[in-house]
Formats: sequence, structure tokens, C-alpha cells
Amino acid sequence: MSIRLRHSSMARVVAVCGMPGSGKGEFANVLHSHGIPVLSMGDMVRAEVRRLELKESPGIFGEIAAQLRAEHGEDVLAVRLADAVDEHLKNNSIVLIEGMRGTAERIVFEQRWKKNFFSLAVDASPETRFTRIQNRGRSEDGDREAFEIRDKRERGWGLEQIISESNFLIDNNVELHAFQASCEQWLSAFENDE
Repeated sequence: MSIRLRHSSMARVVAVCGMPGSGKGEFANVLHSHGIPVLSMGDMVRAEVRRLELKESPGIFGEIAAQLRAEHGEDVLAVRLADAVDEHLKNNSIVLIEGMRGTAERIVFEQRWKKNFFSLAVDASPETRFTRIQNRGRSEDGDREAFEIRDKRERGWGLEQIISESNFLIDNNVELHAFQASCEQWLSAFENDE
């Protein structure tokens, strides 16, 4: 399946949100496999940690994300990412932003792309998410306490609100193949809904 190119004024931006470990990355992988550009907000934080030459640990990524927001505003990552999204919109009918985490970020995106901006939430229970986080082995993941701290921090940015107000919701309390099938079904419907 390929993405049909449309005039850039009709191109659409989708931001995927969800609590840590909910499956945002898996959703992004499905869209990426169809040639849709994916820009990750988490990658921006990871790049900042590397730029500062800090030792990667479960707490450092959250500290840097919070520090960036404190120094430059809650919308800093969205503002920094928006121009790169616009570049991709010149040649793509859909661009995905992975990892929108707060209301300030959503406001930036809504103001920038107006009716061509959509949000999608991936939902999974805390137990399912914690199990997945333990299995994926990223440097920002830690024990149950680190998981709870991260959830609390991201809730403080307005993540629960943007999840509840998202345009679309995909349940990910299922096996990977079932979730991937749901993502494929969503993409097919979204591409055909002009």
C-alpha cells in the first residue's frame, strides 16, 4: 500500500499520544512501513541528552524534558518540531508526530495546521504498559517506581487530557499482531476519508 500524494494544502498531520509503554512506537512503525514520515518528540529529548553528554538513565530523560519545558516553555518541543513537519508535508499527504505529551504542544499543532491536524491516542492499562516497558529495555525505562514517577510527570503536562480529547483512540490491551491490524485498519480508513 502506498500513500497517495495530495496537494500540500490538503496534507494532514497526525500526532499520536499515549502513556509511556502504551504502543505509540508500534503505531509509528506501522505508519512508517507505509512510507509515512515519522518525527519523534522523544527522539528530540534523547538527542538533547546526547548533546549534553549526560549518562543515560531512567531519570535523566524526564529531567531534561522538564528542564527544556521550564527554560523554553511547555511547547518547546512542538515549536522546534513544526518546521520539520512542514518540510515533510511538501512531499507527503500524511506526516506523523510520535509522542505528543501535553496540551501546550497540541495547541501549537492545532494553530499551525488547523483542520488538517488530528490526534490519535493509544490506550493500554498500567499493568500492560509496565510489562512492555520492562521487556523493551530502553535506557529511559526503569523499575516500577521510575514508571510511576514518569506517569505522574507526563500527566502533569496534560497527557491524560489530550488522550481523552483525541480525535481517534486505538485500544492496545491486545497482542501485538491484533494491535498492528487495528493500526492498519485505522490508516486505511483515514487515507480514504477526505
